[in-house]
Amino acid sequence: MKKIKLKKPVLYGMYTGLFALLLGALYYVDFSNKNLAPSDKATDDDMQYVSRLFGSDDIPVVNTESVIMRPYIDDSIKIVQNFYNYKGSEKEQENSIINYEQTYIQNSGVAYGGPKGAFDVASSLDGTVTSVKEDKLLGTIVEIQSSDKVITIYQTLTDVKVKKDDKVKQGDIIGKSGVSNMNKDLGNHFVFEIKVNGTYVNPEEYYDKNINEL
Repeated sequence: MKKIKLKKPVLYGMYTGLFALLLGALYYVDFSNKNLAPSDKATDDDMQYVSRLFGSDDIPVVNTESVIMRPYIDDSIKIVQNFYNYKGSEKEQENSIINYEQTYIQNSGVAYGGPKGAFDVASSLDGTVTSVKEDKLLGTIVEIQSSDKVITIYQTLTDVKVKKDDKVKQGDIIGKSGVSNMNKDLGNHFVFEIKVNGTYVNPEEYYDKNINEL
C-alpha cells in the first residue's frame, strides 16, 4: 500500500479544526447545564406547575385536624376528682384537693373512675411514648408527646401495653385503670393530665378541640 504524506499546512489545518470542534462541544455542554439548573428567578407560576406535577393534592401523612378525645371508651366512666381551678367554686376546689398523710395537694389533672373493676384507658391523641415509669404513690405513668407543645399524661395505670418510643394512634388502648397509694379512697381509677406549652390545663375544657388551635 502506498503511503500518503501530508504537508505541514494541511496538518495544522486539521488540528485547528479539531480544536474548534472540541471548544464548541464544551460550550454546548456548559450552556445545556445552565439551562437545566433551577433559576433563582423562578416565578410562582413555575413553582406551582412543578408542585402540580408531583401531586400536591395527595392527602398528608400526618392528620393536622386531630381533635382531642376522651381517654376512655366506656360510657359509664365519670369524674371522681376534678382538676384544681383557683377560679372554681368552693365545692369544685374541695373535690380537687388530694389529702395524703396530712399534706394537701392540688390535682393537676382529672381522675376518672366509676366501674368496680379495671377498665381500658385509650390514647387521647396520636403521638410518641416518651416515658413509661413506675411510681410508688401513683402507679404506672405513661407520657405521650403529640406535638411540640402538647403532652398527655396517664397516671395510675396497670397492664400497660406500650413502651418508650412506641408510636400510638388516637384511640389505641395503652393500659387499664388501677388503684393509687396516694388516693386509695377513689378506688379503681386513673388520672389524665394535659400539658400545653409546659402548663397543666383542665382536660374537660379541651376535649373536642383541634390540636392546632391550642
